[in-house]
Amino acid sequence: MDVEIVRLNPGDDALVMRAAEEVFDEPVRPDRLAAYLREPAHFMIIAVAEGVVVGQCAAVIHRHPDKVSEFYVDEVGIPPAFQRQGIATKMLEAMFELGREHGCEEAWVGTEPDNIAARALYEARKEPHGSAEEFVMYVYRL
Repeated sequence: MDVEIVRLNPGDDALVMRAAEEVFDEPVRPDRLAAYLREPAHFMIIAVAEGVVVGQCAAVIHRHPDKVSEFYVDEVGIPPAFQRQGIATKMLEAMFELGREHGCEEAWVGTEPDNIAARALYEARKEPHGSAEEFVMYVYRL
């Protein structure tokens, strides 16, 4: 299967509307997608096979006054039928390159302890500083 890795820009909204099931957690709302793509520090990459989106990766730049800019990869979505084919690895590499191009010195990702597929993806990277850290997260409704 031929897979094309595509960076989305403002106005590319229609490309996402033909997504395989489980690429996104919820149905994509066009207004939210357009707002996301308009933000200069937000990035989205998709994987397209035969005209259908089979993967997505989203990231945000966090700039700090006291430390290096961080590239937070907050979503990597690949349906089970398309996993273990190198698609997520290609998207992640393309996303890390965008982070470097925008002056970020480190990137971070997170996943649930029981998400074996995501952990295998992240642990397969041969980076010297790509190790798992213990982390506790709290979620607040606003």
